[in-house]
Amino acid sequence: MNVIEVVGLSKNYGSLQAVRQVSFRVAEGMIFGILGPNGAGKTTTMECMIGLRNRTEGSITVLGLDPEKHRHELFNDVGVQLQETVYQSQAKVFELCELFTAMYEKPLNYKELLERFDLSGKIKSTVGSLSGGQRQKLAIVLALVSNPRLVFLDELTTGLDPSARREIWTYIKELQDEGRTIVMTTHYMEEAALLCDEICLFNQGEIVAQGTVDEVIAQADIDLVISFETDGDVANILEGLPRARHIEHDGRLVNIYTNTEQTLTDLILRLNEGGIVYRRIKITYPELEDAFLKLVNSTTKGAVS
Repeated sequence: MNVIEVVGLSKNYGSLQAVRQVSFRVAEGMIFGILGPNGAGKTTTMECMIGLRNRTEGSITVLGLDPEKHRHELFNDVGVQLQETVYQSQAKVFELCELFTAMYEKPLNYKELLERFDLSGKIKSTVGSLSGGQRQKLAIVLALVSNPRLVFLDELTTGLDPSARREIWTYIKELQDEGRTIVMTTHYMEEAALLCDEICLFNQGEIVAQGTVDEVIAQADIDLVISFETDGDVANILEGLPRARHIEHDGRLVNIYTNTEQTLTDLILRLNEGGIVYRRIKITYPELEDAFLKLVNSTTKGAVS
């Protein structure tokens, strides 16, 4: 079952077209990541999905409803954390929690949420006294007060140190384990690769790739690299190696660029047949960051300013 369907979404700000003909679906229970460089259209797309901005073209359904026309009906089923949200620094944690609790029909117990996110000891603290990680955990608490089926998280871990970021990742996976659907924007490739069931890569307002992490990497068509060390002369042995796109020699080190692991089998057979002694053989696979850089750079270079 799809909880979100976006078809042909476009959003203009005057002459600026921030999002152009974007389409994707989000299945119930998944973590769906929207990736892209700054200004790619990620946050605008999210704001259109939650009804904060009116779209210029296209259609959006969230939990079967149009978020522009039915924001009130969706209010209790959708939790939102926006990157630009700023709370008064002198406001106390319990004051914000009680304010948000009063907004919903069947809110969760915010004291239990604070305990779950290790914030019970900060209940009477001001927002300004919290650390970056604690403020982000409070943002999750406030997004969960309504007990939503669907949670939107916009650049939740930006600016956090690695330890705090990984702690937030644990909480996000727990939300999924509870059956909630998560839609998150991020520019951290490691975060997306670890958390997301599917991703959608934006650049300059358009989708340049989407699917699982492995599918997006495959769409980038980046070679894997087989490397090994040898003191032998392998130039003739490696000539015409099946499916090898490029071979580099750097002293004892040999790098073979190919699009298939089968090349490793062909390589070992040739080395053994030629009596070549080799060591430290390994395969380096392309990662999401490699795909991101290639796909974004290729679409940026082709853009007309």
